[in-house]
Amino acid sequence: MATVLSVSGSPSASSRTSRLLRHLDQRLAAQGHDVIPLDVRTIPAEALLGADFRHPAIVEATELFARADGVVVGTPVYKASYSGVLKALLDLLPQYALAGKTVLPLATGGSVAHVLAIDYALRPVLNSMGAAHIVQGWFTLDKDLTVQDDGSLAVAPAATEALGQVVDQFSAALGRTPLLAVAG
Repeated sequence: MATVLSVSGSPSASSRTSRLLRHLDQRLAAQGHDVIPLDVRTIPAEALLGADFRHPAIVEATELFARADGVVVGTPVYKASYSGVLKALLDLLPQYALAGKTVLPLATGGSVAHVLAIDYALRPVLNSMGAAHIVQGWFTLDKDLTVQDDGSLAVAPAATEALGQVVDQFSAALGRTPLLAVAG
């Protein structure tokens, strides 16, 4: 089916956001998609903060975005916005890195006060990068995500249902997104 790049914008190695994305990756893979995980925190800080466009890790990330048919972007919400490490990566990608792509924005946070961060902080950036279709995103409360002793993630039933719906809508949208020509 489609190639999906699953991008975690969390700076934390023990992140619930990253675990949630890897959990949802399994659902997408079960639907027949080729899912490629990318944890932005694994890109060397000197490449991100030094804006080193030629650094091999930045070149590789750019190539992953180019190859993807769809992109899942997940971020923890900090001070009503997406993470700085995610911003650092998005700033280094080509202006229209999302042209022709279907995008699913996801966010996690401690309070429903941050639920609009997807629409007011993340969605405008994804749109400006040329996304062909940004499907309905989802904000998941931290309290609905529990890391088990074995490292797996347990998601509260109501959140599981909502996340399943947005992931399935994203998956369905991958099959009907027209490819757009981008001036180079």
